[in-house]
Amino acid sequence: MKIAVYGQYYHNNTQSSIETLFGFLSKKEVEVYIEKDFFNILKEENEKDIKAFKIFKTLDNSYDLLISIGGDGTILRAITHVRDLSIPIVGINTGRLGFLATIQTNEIEHAIDEILNGNYKISERTLLSVTTLPENKDLVETNFALNEIAVSRKNTTSMITVETHLDDEYLTSYWADGLIISTPTGSTGYSLSCGGPVITPGANNLVITPIAPHNLNARPFVIPDTTDIQLKIDGREDHYLISLDSRIATLHNSTIVTIKKADFKIKMVELLDESFIDTLRKKMLWGEDKRN
Repeated sequence: MKIAVYGQYYHNNTQSSIETLFGFLSKKEVEVYIEKDFFNILKEENEKDIKAFKIFKTLDNSYDLLISIGGDGTILRAITHVRDLSIPIVGINTGRLGFLATIQTNEIEHAIDEILNGNYKISERTLLSVTTLPENKDLVETNFALNEIAVSRKNTTSMITVETHLDDEYLTSYWADGLIISTPTGSTGYSLSCGGPVITPGANNLVITPIAPHNLNARPFVIPDTTDIQLKIDGREDHYLISLDSRIATLHNSTIVTIKKADFKIKMVELLDESFIDTLRKKMLWGEDKRN
């Protein structure tokens, strides 16, 4: 088995998990490749267990698995390496909530052993893609997002107006700090914090969630994931921000943004005893009320 390992940091929260993972993998008959920048971070920290492993700069179809060490944000960065290669991803959670990175630090050896033995299932996750008119060079190479694509104000405390069309039909113009277009995976992220609904990963839907809307009747709106969404932004400033998960670009108000479902999916690895409902209940603390 050929395994890629990706991470962004080496600090108190990640050190023991990194040492446990690499110590365990070094005992297995697997090929391990560490992402180049992450390898250099580990080398500077004198991480001894990496000496037997190789480096990758880009991925290809020969990889069987990518292991992400960090939080959900690290997985969102990892997908920019995986792209449309259909390499399954599993995350070791050294962050906070961990809706995507589901392996806890005290379960690393057991979970990875189960995966190496084929005892896992795959959850396919929808992504969003974005195009702009005129074309923006910052959004050509990595024009996709797993969680959400959002537009928001820049360099102002004033609202922006987001004129929104669905399949070429006018919906409304949102007066707000911005607008979030979320996948089911991203429904537990930024959209949720702005009052959006939770959507199960397998649902064929997207959700449009306004950010601090001036119109109090502007509510989150669930739509089919076959919908093409077109946005035109206006405001007191000449530019606005667009974010694709954690990646941000600046667009001029004259830019028209089109968002739709991407033509590929990301494969997330889940252990056989895992479920989205179980994860949701634990992360949201549902059922903790003693009256239940």
